[in-house]
Amino acid sequence: MTIKITLPDNSQKTFEQQQINFFDIAKSISTSLAKSAVAAKIFDAKNNKWNLVDLSHQINQDETIAIVTDKDAEGLEIIRHSTAHLMGAAVQELFPDAQVTIGPVIENGFYYDFAYKRTFTPEDLVAIEKKMHELAKQNIQVQREVWQRDDAVKFFNSIGEHYKAEIIASIPAEETITLYKQGNFVDLCRGPHVPSTGKLKAFKLTKVAGAYWRGDSKNEMLQRIYGTAWATKEELKDYLTMLAEAEKRDHRKLGAALDYFHFQEEAPGSVFWHPKGWSLFQSLISYMRIRQQQAGYVEVNTPDVMDRALWERSGHWFNYRENMFTTTTEDERIFALKPMNCPGAVALFAHGLKSYRDLPLRMAEFGKVHRYEPSGALHGLLRVRHFTQDDAHIFCTEEQMEQECKDVVRLIMDIYKDFGFENIRIKLSTRPENRIGSDELWDKLENALSTALDHMQMQYEIFPGEGAFYGPKLEFVLRDAIGRDWQCGTLQVDMNLPERFDVSYVAEDNTRKRPVMLHRALFGSLERFTGILIENYAGALPVWLSPVQAVVMSISEKHVDYAKQIHAELLKHNIKAELDCRDEKIGYKIREHSNQRIPYKIVVGDEEKAKQKISVKSRGNVDLGAIALADFVKRVQSEIAEKK
Repeated sequence: MTIKITLPDNSQKTFEQQQINFFDIAKSISTSLAKSAVAAKIFDAKNNKWNLVDLSHQINQDETIAIVTDKDAEGLEIIRHSTAHLMGAAVQELFPDAQVTIGPVIENGFYYDFAYKRTFTPEDLVAIEKKMHELAKQNIQVQREVWQRDDAVKFFNSIGEHYKAEIIASIPAEETITLYKQGNFVDLCRGPHVPSTGKLKAFKLTKVAGAYWRGDSKNEMLQRIYGTAWATKEELKDYLTMLAEAEKRDHRKLGAALDYFHFQEEAPGSVFWHPKGWSLFQSLISYMRIRQQQAGYVEVNTPDVMDRALWERSGHWFNYRENMFTTTTEDERIFALKPMNCPGAVALFAHGLKSYRDLPLRMAEFGKVHRYEPSGALHGLLRVRHFTQDDAHIFCTEEQMEQECKDVVRLIMDIYKDFGFENIRIKLSTRPENRIGSDELWDKLENALSTALDHMQMQYEIFPGEGAFYGPKLEFVLRDAIGRDWQCGTLQVDMNLPERFDVSYVAEDNTRKRPVMLHRALFGSLERFTGILIENYAGALPVWLSPVQAVVMSISEKHVDYAKQIHAELLKHNIKAELDCRDEKIGYKIREHSNQRIPYKIVVGDEEKAKQKISVKSRGNVDLGAIALADFVKRVQSEIAEKK
């Protein structure tokens, strides 16, 4: 029997045998390919997709295939999933009473949830990681087995793995159950996995945290051990270096040190802004107001609390109810704090007759929104329950839709450059399973976004199923100074909400037509963007964004009047300046304000007063010497104008 395989480059190989596994296929191509292979994939022509399989998988017919190596994104994900299993095996060897529950791959790593009688300690993590390395060196074979569901339930119950048995029991009886074994460790898994533990060489356990069984706070608390895994030790080292740098840049620590904001238990997930932090926040809004005015937007504002009927009409009540804060009044009306600004924008458009001459109508709003997030998910400014969105809703004709999309994309990309972000990825997220609107409508909306990007010759990635329930969206992902990615801006195309709210405009032929609605956010959450900026710049914000751009320090009491004079002049020229005339040594003052990341430190003493000049140090203790105040003002104003 002859088996013919087709490779991704369309080259072909034939094998004169009844069946063959993918490891042997890889070996027949090259020894180096077999060495780096971790799995394989088979092309399913009927469904136009690739299916991942283990290297041990046998084929007995002609196939189009690809070998997955540790250099592929899919290969790295398999390495991480297999490392999670390796951790599960290590935990059970060291702590036989621990029950293994769920262990998925996450960004840059993996985790596993365990049920155990006591809390795992940092010393336990060291011991677990050591055991993982021991098991990896043993190069234990990883085997896939197919079981009947009920047999698998009995097996896991018999070995005391009741959580795993519960998961399997919830799977329909007719579905195939696959288990993976490595030595004495057995777990439920779809796979694929690396062929043996020897493939796992670069990993690190990072932390342990609490997690509810199946994510439900009504269930028992488990222990979640996080780890990271990479294809090479060099990649692992680079990632750990980045983590260490990220720790130094943590906006929660810097926010406290720089006196920007705080959180407290009485208002979980809501920010208490201090004067400096609020100044930065307002700088973002002021900047955005100017840019939006220049781009033809009008600013509006809509109520924070609206009746349930509005949210039912918009679809949010049925698709987003679990994330909404609600209240019932004495007359038994149910209201919700708005989780999104869009229904309010539709209500504004619906007020009064609109003509085609009014379109495109670009309405911007700095709207406060409220979304319930589990307390365990809250994370400083990056994940809050109460935040401000720089939303805009553009109502336009179908003919204007593509150009409006292009204009929004250009605006977003240009704004990010002002904040120092040059490396930006665009994601196109398409229709999710839970959605409103017909497939024909979704085809039209998805095509509008992709066509706009194609005509602009912009690269983008497609993420199937990740769109909003009312329309597809573009997501703009920024890469920061230490290589981390942050999803910020969005653009969504929507013809569903105009339909649900029955809004229209009078067309040129005097008929009524539905407008297209574009949902657009540039920063996204202003709170989150503020946190990203603080971390990107490690607290040392550019001059134009700094809440304090200069501090004037007197050397002694006899220089206080001159210091006050300089300070007043700076304020007169709209430079954000502070005055420090405390009776402290000047070296102490300089060090203290350096720690506050203030761009310029101005010192005045006898010499400066006599010559009517100022001595200036910029960040990093760079001495600019004694200069005229007018020259300094000109320098700072230039940096502000040039967004430096």
